Amino acid sequence: MKKLLIIYPHLPPSNLAGMHRPRLFALHLREFGWEPVMLTVHEKFYEEEPDFNLVKLMPEGIRIDKVSAFKVSRPRMVGDIGLRAFIQLYKGAFKLIKEETIDFIYIPIPSFYCALLGRMLKRKTGIPYGIDYIDPWVHQFPGSNKIFSRHWLSTLIAKLLEPIAVKNASLITGVAEGYYLPVLERNPKLREKVIQGAMPYGGEVKDHQALQELGIKPYLFQPNNKLQFVYAGAMLPKAFAPLKAICKAIAAHREDFEDVEFHFIGTGSRTNDPNSFNIKSTAQDHGLWGSVIFEYPKRIPYMDVLVHLDSAKAAFVLGSTEPHYTPSKVYQAVLSGKPLFAVLHNKSTAVQVIRESGSGVVLDFDGEAAVPEIEKHFNTKFKEFRTFFNSFNPEQVDMKKFDSYSAKNVTRKLAELLNRALEIKNG
Repeated sequence: MKKLLIIYPHLPPSNLAGMHRPRLFALHLREFGWEPVMLTVHEKFYEEEPDFNLVKLMPEGIRIDKVSAFKVSRPRMVGDIGLRAFIQLYKGAFKLIKEETIDFIYIPIPSFYCALLGRMLKRKTGIPYGIDYIDPWVHQFPGSNKIFSRHWLSTLIAKLLEPIAVKNASLITGVAEGYYLPVLERNPKLREKVIQGAMPYGGEVKDHQALQELGIKPYLFQPNNKLQFVYAGAMLPKAFAPLKAICKAIAAHREDFEDVEFHFIGTGSRTNDPNSFNIKSTAQDHGLWGSVIFEYPKRIPYMDVLVHLDSAKAAFVLGSTEPHYTPSKVYQAVLSGKPLFAVLHNKSTAVQVIRESGSGVVLDFDGEAAVPEIEKHFNTKFKEFRTFFNSFNPEQVDMKKFDSYSAKNVTRKLAELLNRALEIKNG
């Protein structure tokens, strides 16, 4: 069996969303001829609160090595754990390579700095490497054009480091094509020699089955006779415009939403801060706070999120004005058996997932210029969802349409790409 070294600084008990990417790969890689060997950072160096229930979701019998990191200084100058543990991860990877027969090195990002490890290790050992874009690296955030701002500096550093990191890569993958195709456009010579492929976040049915064993109860809100939605996950900068359009639409038709609650979980601007509200001010501006819209900013454990989703009557997904944004929470919502209402860019692959599986209703829009259309059509689309909700039967959802988005089949795709990359290297 070939061995794949996965370097990712966050693994369980980390509760950051990105850790599910390598976790789900590790669950199924052995079924496709690859033995995962994992290198991460010890949880005592994490800034977020650990969730040890997540450790129970990791596969048994695989090697997981943990390294140390430099502690976060006060005041906080460097928070990125990939930077704080960069030297330790390099040394840890080199140690693993000497002790194991590693065939390929795979580095999901962010942390973006970790991508540089691939080229360094290949130069030292000759082992080919690949980079997996969970998020785009070179990215324009609001404020990126303001010289000497934090976002401007981050974008500048990304533009300098990414070409160095990807230059000798054998494999480039991403959650969606839009996450990595710009990388190939910026580095045209790479396109000629690199294997590439898109693999969405997969859904894992075993995660939902594990809820029965843990006995966790919802605590952020209690089920009632209202139509309760749960949105769980980060609030991206380019999702605020759609959010405002939605709030305007609800406020204009308030009588149609008296029996509706939207619960936003983990949407705060700071992971561990229960007061870092992102949704609240917009909801207050439209008179919806505490009646229709609720927010719990602090990130809660992953299994706790699933429990709250399980206790709600429906799931809500709010996308971005960017076409490549594919919310991973869509897949969890489908597996939860809850009907789904989504507002998404029409080029998001999640739109097709929802419609083809019959798992929900989507209000799609064509980018930033079409945001006013959300306000215009939201009420009508929501009435359509009510009709869908009243007749919804989770057993009627076409899960075959969802097969390609299962964690197992996503990992199958990764294994195929790894095999191709090795063939070229050995050819």
